[in-house]
Amino acid sequence: MDQAISLLNRAVNSNAVVNTCLAGVFAVLSVRSWAQEQTIKVLEEEKDSLLKSNKGMKNAMWEWKQALYAEAEADPKKALVPLSTIKSIYGDVVTPNSGADDKKDRQSAKPKFII
Repeated sequence: MDQAISLLNRAVNSNAVVNTCLAGVFAVLSVRSWAQEQTIKVLEEEKDSLLKSNKGMKNAMWEWKQALYAEAEADPKKALVPLSTIKSIYGDVVTPNSGADDKKDRQSAKPKFII
C-alpha cells in the first residue's frame, strides 16, 4: 500500500504528468471551441436566410395591401372589401377631434382637490 501511495505522490509531483493533463485539457477545450464556432456559423446562415424570407414576406404583404387599396378605389361597388374597412383594418383612418373634446379632456385630467 505504501508503494502505491509513494508512486501516486511521485506522479502528482512530476511535471510530465501535470503537462500531460494540461495538454489534454487544452485539446478538449480546443475541440469544444471549434464545435461552437461551427454552430455559430450555422446559426448565422440560418439568420441570414430568415431575414431574407421575412423581407420577402413583408414585400408580398405590402403588394397585397396595395392591390386591395387599388381594387377598392377602382370600383367601390365591385370591391370585396370597402375602402373604409380596409383603411380601418390597416389603421389609416384619422379620427378628427373637435376642440371642445380636447378642452374637456384637459379639464378632466386636472386633479380635483377639495378641502
